[in-house]
Amino acid sequence: MPRPRELRITLRPLPLILSVAVGLWLGAGAIALSIWAASFIWPEPPRPLDEAANTSAPHTAPPPAAAEDSQARMFEQYKKGLQKQAAEAAQGDPRNLDSPKCQFWLQQNRTAPTDKSQANVLEFCY
Repeated sequence: MPRPRELRITLRPLPLILSVAVGLWLGAGAIALSIWAASFIWPEPPRPLDEAANTSAPHTAPPPAAAEDSQARMFEQYKKGLQKQAAEAAQGDPRNLDSPKCQFWLQQNRTAPTDKSQANVLEFCY
């Protein structure tokens, strides 16, 4: 009966270490090259309108105090609009017809709108 052949494995660490290192470097290079190529293919994300307007027609920016003042005015207008919408919604709601306090503050807010009357409309009306 023939004797089975033996498989002898010899471990040489230097070629193994070098081949793993070269493989890692080649993999990193392939990833970097793929990212670089994708940056040319990938579409540019849309820019916000104010940034696009600034690049197409350069102009001087308003002074910081004027910008803060205009933002404060816009915020006040926004708050007034919200309060007006809430008052109009409360006025049109049929559930508010049964509430005398709500009716009183709605009438006050219609004739002489103040912060207090608007706050009370929001408090007493649904």
